[in-house]
Amino acid sequence: MDAEWLALIHAVGLARKLGLTYVVFIGDSVAVVNQANGTAKCRGGNIQHLEEFRAITSAANPPRIRHIKRSQNLAGIALARLHAR
Repeated sequence: MDAEWLALIHAVGLARKLGLTYVVFIGDSVAVVNQANGTAKCRGGNIQHLEEFRAITSAANPPRIRHIKRSQNLAGIALARLHAR
């Protein structure tokens, strides 16, 4: 789950750097999406990721984060092909 959290944190940082204010992020990790949205508890090492995520997002204008199925995540599929295990 580290990779999913790090990707989300990087994407939020990039959006901020570009000056984007209304952004919708999509991800195929139910746990990360729910934890980032505050609908699930965060445990273990993911707490540090959640704290970093909260530190870089604005409470006044939080990003929207939606879950999609893995089969719909074309970017994830492409990355998986580039970095086959």
